[in-house]
Amino acid sequence: MRRRSSSDLLRSGRRTATIALTSSILTIIIISTRNAKWRSPRAAVIPNFHLPMRSFEVKNRTSVEDIKALRLITAIKTPYLPDGRFDLEAYDALVNMQIEQRAEAVIVGGTTGEGQLMSWDEHIMLIGHTVNCFGGSIKVIGNTGSNSTREAIHATEQGFAVGMHAALHINPYYGKTSLDGLVSHFNSVLPMGPTIIYNVPSRTGQDIPPLVIHSVAKSANLAGVKECVGNDRVDNYTKNGIVVWSGNDDECHDSRWSHGAVGVISVTSNLVPGLMHELMFGGKNPSLNATVLPLMKWLFQEPNPIGLNTALAQLGVVRPVFRLPYVPLPLAKRVEFVKLVKEIGRENFVGKRDVQVLDDNDFILVGRY
Repeated sequence: MRRRSSSDLLRSGRRTATIALTSSILTIIIISTRNAKWRSPRAAVIPNFHLPMRSFEVKNRTSVEDIKALRLITAIKTPYLPDGRFDLEAYDALVNMQIEQRAEAVIVGGTTGEGQLMSWDEHIMLIGHTVNCFGGSIKVIGNTGSNSTREAIHATEQGFAVGMHAALHINPYYGKTSLDGLVSHFNSVLPMGPTIIYNVPSRTGQDIPPLVIHSVAKSANLAGVKECVGNDRVDNYTKNGIVVWSGNDDECHDSRWSHGAVGVISVTSNLVPGLMHELMFGGKNPSLNATVLPLMKWLFQEPNPIGLNTALAQLGVVRPVFRLPYVPLPLAKRVEFVKLVKEIGRENFVGKRDVQVLDDNDFILVGRY
């Protein structure tokens, strides 16, 4: 049997001492843990000090006050080629019609523009294209909101980098979050530039209550709120100095002239921008409001932008191409639209072709693009 050397004995002693020390420490930890009062962990919010795409040299830099002053903002339609790609020639013509009829801004890639059916590459490209072609004549507001804060931050950085004047941000939908989560989400994107928050519970499944808006209103970059809940909510904000745009075309006249809304973010102005301009700038006009209300109601009988896509195709200003899951309104509704155009006056609508009733076979439905 081999005798253990002094070095072996030393190593053995060290191991024994280490085990004993470790055992003592564990005993102390266990005792102290049993005696300590449990506390819930606190979430760590990392300040967003690093905004790599932020620049004070961004093309068409605009102020928050410039955005707050806008009265008529059109949620612009995105037209398609037969293979489902963007029809930029038709898009440019649509934006030019808005400029000629004195719309002050366009929302690019919003619900109406089908940003939900775009890749982010398409989305940012269209924002950049709009800025490059029209940024000197009309304000360009990019819809860079997302239910993912990470994606919202990245898209907003890119949107401002390509020159958009302001961002539109929806609250996280489907997965939703807590009220504190909403505040943190919006505070993550507000430092980048002028921002409009969009509240439409019918689509997101969650209302953004005034508590959240009043909290994030501490940011100098909050331009205001696109509000779809109704005029009682509009009153709440305007009485507290928060700028509001009506998100409901059929309420926008009363929102503007009776409840203090600064204006409207409109779908209907895609079709009749001149009439919508008069509705927002010309003072109370119940007669004009009554004239356009039937058109507004027709547009929203199915989820937007189904009605608008159908209408613009029948006016001949876009190709009758739909990206699925959107499909055109049925024939009876298409006939109703032609009657509405004649009653309101073809001269008030965009485009120059005679309005026509399209057949089912005239439409192209694209699932892959």
